[in-house]
Amino acid sequence: MPDILSTAQSLIEQTVRDHRGNYCYTCSFQVEDVVLLHLLKTVDPEVPVLFLETGYHFPETLAYRDQVASDWKLNLVNITPPAEAPVELYKTDPAACCNWRKVKGLMAGLDNYNAWVTGLRREQSPTRANLQYVEPHKLPSGRQIQKISPLAEWTWKDVQAYATINSLPELSLYADGYTSIGCAPCTQKPLDPGNLRSGRWGGNKLECGIHTATER
Repeated sequence: MPDILSTAQSLIEQTVRDHRGNYCYTCSFQVEDVVLLHLLKTVDPEVPVLFLETGYHFPETLAYRDQVASDWKLNLVNITPPAEAPVELYKTDPAACCNWRKVKGLMAGLDNYNAWVTGLRREQSPTRANLQYVEPHKLPSGRQIQKISPLAEWTWKDVQAYATINSLPELSLYADGYTSIGCAPCTQKPLDPGNLRSGRWGGNKLECGIHTATER
């Protein structure tokens, strides 16, 4: 862990130097996101922490978000959909539901910044296997911003080790057997114990669209 931790810390410090006041961090309050949040706030306590308030989160997720935001005095920004999506769209078209409740609001919100920090890791999914630490991303508006992923090389074991060493609070759903947590209707316990994200969308898709909707 020392090498990847040092790399993450250096990238965070560089991001703050280059973009202070003009970058944000998207956080779902899953464990890797809280690990990165812990690293970020030691360098820039005022970093805007964007949370996608879809209207479908587990009550436990929202309570945990609020507790961490209060305890850590976060600059929390709740991003809501641009308009109300059709009721229970997730049942008939999960991709459209994600696009409406996550992608549209976030892409509009990102237009306020020049850099976007994420907790993505290469190990999470085949769609993230080629993730780079810093990548250019073009927003739907046509603006190009930097997308920065300081934990790109971290494994699940690295994430757990950091959380344990630093006594980070944990979302209670992990203790219930969940390993990747999103909106309640589309999240279940892993279908494949070897694939932490296999409980998302019934295993029918890998991404909500946030990280595949923009152009490089």
